[in-house]
Amino acid sequence: MASLAGDRLKACREPTEVRLEAKHFIDYRYKMDFADVALFRSIVTAGSLSAAAREMGTTPMLVSRRLAALEAELGARLFHRTTRSLSLTPEGEAFLPHAAALIAARDSAFESVSSAGSGLSGVLKVTAPNVIGHAVIVPVVAKLIADNPALRVNLVLSDDRVDIASMGLDVAIRVAPMKPSDMIATRLADNPYILCASPAYIARFGEPATLGDLVSHPCIKLHAMETWPFVRGGELEQIRIAGPLSASTVRAACLAGVGVAMMTYWDVYEQIERGELKRIVPADAAPVELGIWAVFLTRAQMPVRVRAFIDALRKRLLAGTLP
Repeated sequence: MASLAGDRLKACREPTEVRLEAKHFIDYRYKMDFADVALFRSIVTAGSLSAAAREMGTTPMLVSRRLAALEAELGARLFHRTTRSLSLTPEGEAFLPHAAALIAARDSAFESVSSAGSGLSGVLKVTAPNVIGHAVIVPVVAKLIADNPALRVNLVLSDDRVDIASMGLDVAIRVAPMKPSDMIATRLADNPYILCASPAYIARFGEPATLGDLVSHPCIKLHAMETWPFVRGGELEQIRIAGPLSASTVRAACLAGVGVAMMTYWDVYEQIERGELKRIVPADAAPVELGIWAVFLTRAQMPVRVRAFIDALRKRLLAGTLP
């Protein structure tokens, strides 16, 4: 009996000891508050404690206290703070992508159990260039929203290089001659440069047959693109062009017959298919090939809504017919 009682006592004691050890481990390793991590990223995006407080419906004093608690937990100062300015410290710069990854992992964990069978949910945050954004991204996003009533989308269309970490974005769609090693990115589709002009322009001025002919034609310059890249004889060649107009977007001017323009395939594929623009193919060179890329902070714990968006966008792009 004594032995049996002793065994029962041991059996009761051991689980208690295990629970205490687990509790101690959890307190030691996992007491960081996700809300404070999200607050840190909101401060970066908003640019100040007071702006972050307004967005979150709280007071600057409470935001300051929660930030101080996070800094104490990390053992590092995240911001240089004065009465007039706020900037990330080197430690804050280093922590920012990890903060985004932590929030993405949390969202992914919740989605995996709360959204099963009920469609996509949460906020999808995407940035893309203007023209391809309007022509391709918006229709893809519209279909996702129609199929998933609980999904919300924040779409930032900009031709500037947007910092997805500081803006708190999930993914950036970029058109560039990037290599996979440049950053965490996946190539979605080809997107070659195309020379084109309106039928009215060609009827009036003719069609340039070579690069030598091209430099004598009025060309529509995209801002910050003083030269056009071609491959001739296996070598990259930058052709300096001139014309009466330079603009942040050139498609409308090209359609109006102002001159010859260089744009990417997905910027003008619909206009070419409808005959509103005609593709010009020089006999002695080919425009540089570009790609459409999806750029991420991390591949780990990617939210379901982000994967669904990328899959839908890739499917839409691959459905197009490249020249």
